[in-house]
Amino acid sequence: MAKISFLCCHLLMAFCLFYFAANSRAEGEMGVFELKRGDFSVKLTNWGATVLSVILPDKNGKLDDVVLGFQTLDGYKNDSTYFGALVGRVANRIGGAQFTLNGVHYNLTPNEGPNILHGGPKGFSEHVWTVQSYKEDSHITFTLHSPDGDEGFPGELAVSVTYLLIETNKLGIKMQAKPLTKPTPVNLASHTYWNLAGHNSGNILSHTLQLFASRITPVDSALIPTGQITDVHSTPYDFLQPRPIGSRFNELTDGYDINYALDDTGNVHFHKVAVVEESKSGRKMELWSNQVGVQFYTSNMLGRVEGKDGAVYENYAGLCLETQGFPDAVNHPNFPSQIVNPGETYKHIMVYRFTAH
Repeated sequence: MAKISFLCCHLLMAFCLFYFAANSRAEGEMGVFELKRGDFSVKLTNWGATVLSVILPDKNGKLDDVVLGFQTLDGYKNDSTYFGALVGRVANRIGGAQFTLNGVHYNLTPNEGPNILHGGPKGFSEHVWTVQSYKEDSHITFTLHSPDGDEGFPGELAVSVTYLLIETNKLGIKMQAKPLTKPTPVNLASHTYWNLAGHNSGNILSHTLQLFASRITPVDSALIPTGQITDVHSTPYDFLQPRPIGSRFNELTDGYDINYALDDTGNVHFHKVAVVEESKSGRKMELWSNQVGVQFYTSNMLGRVEGKDGAVYENYAGLCLETQGFPDAVNHPNFPSQIVNPGETYKHIMVYRFTAH
């Protein structure tokens, strides 16, 4: 735990040091940027502050790209999968695309039937972010200004995300948002699809998953939380002990797409979220975060998506572990609040550690 606390401090200090570095890019210009240290590399674009690729060695030293994505940037601009995107202002779903805050009722822009998903039809994943600072062997910081009324949300919001290489084969993500004029809900999430065998290797059903979460927030047929928080023990949602992702698929309607309430592991800064392992490559991914929830999604709705390197992604080709606040929290007073006031700062940290044995 001490090592993870150190990583958190390292991430916070590095963010402060580099945030104001004069390495900016012209407003509205799209680009591709690589972070690289040894055999570990991450490519990103300022379109949606999106992760394009993560290249890692397997147990034999073979390099593979382990995230799903498109061959060109145009693919991301016409995307409904949110491959690798930074989503917001409020990630996940808000039922009825509406909420009331401080006596004021806000109607949002729906984009999934009557509901709003990942911030609306032009959420944060659908914008060109500004490159605030960039150093290839270290970090990149993207920033975005969200105006008052953006997709119906109240108040101006200053947003930043830093992707940071830490030590060997560790990736940190720090998301930050500051309301400038009005209280507003904020819930940012990284929507990367992982396949540790390689992005074009087939499905992830044989990956082994352990989730440090003993409760979920059940949903209705439209994937809107009911407001309950229920125990996972002895259900298909129980990943408290490692097991193959597909081992209880026959008990589900169509894969996993559910928010887990993360257990308190006793660490002040972080809690461990998940461990994912893939046996053929020997790759292992561990995830820590400071958030209360994680959306586990097994890419149930991909269908047939033409991806990079000639790959065609079918259902279950990747898994998402989106650390977050609880979905639809603005309409459930028993869920942890996502309201951030002017003068306050929203902070969301993720740390990945990759190994191969």
